[in-house]
Parts: sequence; structure tokens; C-alpha cells
Amino acid sequence: MATMGRNLNEVRVGDREFWEKGPPHELFREIREHCPVHWTNGISEFPGETGFWSVTTADDIHTVSRDWQTYSSERGGITAANAVFPIELVRAMFIGMDPPKHDRLKALFQAGFTPKRIAAHEEEIRQIVRSVLDRLEGRDECELVNEVAQPVVSRVIGSFMGIPEEDDGVWANLMNSILGASDPDLNPGGIDDAIQKGVPEIFERCNKLIAERRETPTDDLTSVLVHAEIDGEKLEEHEIVMGFFLLVAAGNDSTKATYSSGMRALMENPDQRRLLLDDPSLIPGAVEEALRMFPAFAHFRRTATRDTELNGQQIKEGDKVVMWYVSSGRDATRFEDPDRFDVLRNPEHQAFGAGGRHYCLGTALARLELKVLFEETLARYPNMELAGEAEAVESPFLNQLKCLPVRLGAA
Repeated sequence: MATMGRNLNEVRVGDREFWEKGPPHELFREIREHCPVHWTNGISEFPGETGFWSVTTADDIHTVSRDWQTYSSERGGITAANAVFPIELVRAMFIGMDPPKHDRLKALFQAGFTPKRIAAHEEEIRQIVRSVLDRLEGRDECELVNEVAQPVVSRVIGSFMGIPEEDDGVWANLMNSILGASDPDLNPGGIDDAIQKGVPEIFERCNKLIAERRETPTDDLTSVLVHAEIDGEKLEEHEIVMGFFLLVAAGNDSTKATYSSGMRALMENPDQRRLLLDDPSLIPGAVEEALRMFPAFAHFRRTATRDTELNGQQIKEGDKVVMWYVSSGRDATRFEDPDRFDVLRNPEHQAFGAGGRHYCLGTALARLELKVLFEETLARYPNMELAGEAEAVESPFLNQLKCLPVRLGAA
């Protein structure tokens, strides 16, 4: 299928050339309009990989997300490329499981992530944000991703997991290098190097925490994992480690990504920022708009368990089915003028998944963190400006900035 001089039949959506400056929104617009369930024949970076189906509209992603019997998280992994992470480790995380085990493991954490429980942490989160912003006192410029967003999210998830504050930076670097493994700045040695070095270090550091919690249980989420029982059996060591990895990875990346891109959008659209400065009660709606336009993860993947049909395309058992949230958030059938940042829109979106069993566990925490980050940053630095070019992580999985230089303006 050719459009605008581009043959969509030959396009490989996961190839690096499309992701050097962040998600290829124009390409996804073409695919949504002409071929919403699109076949990509392999991935250039991984010559041995089979192709995959790209699901690009909000309606179709909703369908796939809610049908775990047809579209499995456990069967083939959760990313477009099989080669990124060993399948046995993916299956040890509840994001890489199907029911019934997925439901039982996720339920262990659900109680700790209810909106009411999370709301009780607001003052603690606000103090973390303020203490990080205090470090900028007397400065004219800073780099927002690594000097504000990263230390805030690392300390928030670290406090939930029982990670000592002095180890926040180590865990942040581990998560960045593994999840952003395709980015040459985050990983000069390449994907294989990141996995071969990072995974053993994660296990080594985690095993130390696990041993401590076995001896002295606490009320943090690491203790929940260590002492959890499913059908009368405790989790195996690698399941505890990977459960820990999932929670720390999600806590590190999701809020950091959407906050940084959201702040850039506010600086690029001063009329929208003015609305928030004049009426801070609009900030929760602005958070939803930032989540719609800048979901932290570009995609997650399922594997077809049987032959099926989706939006006119015949999908075979074993095919990879990739849900592109960076596309569905800009679906013109759902959102008017979808590329415009509008803090009054207050949209429904799929940044936390599209319902179903894998809907994001940390939704309430992410929303609260984003609300507090925007409130405190705008109150402290209402005239913040861009001071250079933002740089996106080169990745078809992570949708985030790695660098956002700003002039702080008068505090």
C-alpha cells in the first residue's frame, strides 16, 4: 500500500530510523488511516526476528487488551522483539503472565495501590519534590530530566520498595540502561551488553534485599514479594527478583517520561501554561492530556493463541501483536485535533493500558506524582523556558526524553 510516496507494505515500524527523534507520529497517522492493523516484516536490528502486527487505533487496542484468551502476555513476551529480554525472566513478572497466576500475584499488590492508600502518601511525595527543587536554588539553568524528574521518581518508588536513598542512582542507571537498551547514549555497548551486565547486577543487589527481608520483614513492597504465597507456595527467587524489577522499572520510567514531555509542551504552549498558573485546579486534567500525548511506553505486545481476525486482517496463531499507545493517543476518531496540547481536554486515553487484566497497577501513584510535580514546578518556576534542544531516547519501547535543558527564570 503506497501513500504520500511511502509504501506501507515495505515499512518496518520497529526500525531505528523511525525512532531517532522519538515516536514517528506522521507514520502512525498514515498507518491508522490506510492500514490500521499493519504487518511489519521483521526488525532490521534483530535479523532473526519474525515480523509483527501493529495495532494502531484506540478501538483495536481496546479489543486486544481485553481478550487475554486470544492475545496472550505469557506465550511470547511483552515487547515487539523477542531478543530484548530472556522469556523465562519476562514470565516471572506479572506483566508477562496470563490468568490465573497473573491475577493472584497482582492481587497481592492491589491493596497497596488503591487510590485511598496512595492519597495518604501525598505529603511525603510533595516533600520529595520540594527537596529536589531546593537543590536548584540560585541557579539559572538545569537539565530537567536528570536533575528533577529522575531523582523524584527514584525516591518515590524507592520509598515504596524499601530501597535506601543512597542507592537511588544505582537503580535508576540500571533501569535506564536495560529499558533504554537500544539508545547509544544510555548504552554505548548495545543491547546484548546491557542485558549481560545489567541482569546479573540486578539479581545480586536484589538477593541482598531479599535476604534482609526474610530475616527482618518490613511493611515495604519488597517484603510483600518475599513473603507472598500463591496457592500455598512462596514465589521462587527469580520471580521475586523480577517482580521487584517490574515495580522499580515502572516507577522509574512512567512518571519521569510524562512529566518531562509535559513540561516541554507547557513551555512550547505558554497559553496552556497560563491557564494552569491562573487556575491550578486544572492541573489534574492537564496530567491526563500529558498522558494521552506522551505515554511513557510506546508499546506492549501480545501473542495470538489461535487464528483470529482483527479489523479485517487475518492473524495466525503464534503471530506477535503489538499495541502502539503512542498511536492510539493521537487517534483522530477519538480526539479532535489530536496533535494539539490542550489542558482543558481532560481525555480518556490508553497510557496505562486499555483496560483488561493488565491495566497499570500504579495508575493512582503515577497520577498523584504527576499532579504534585506539575504543581510544585509551576509554582516555583512559572517562567521556565527551554534552553536548548530536547533529546528523545532512541527506542521503539520507551517514549521519553533523555535531556531537557531549561532556563529556570525567577523563582
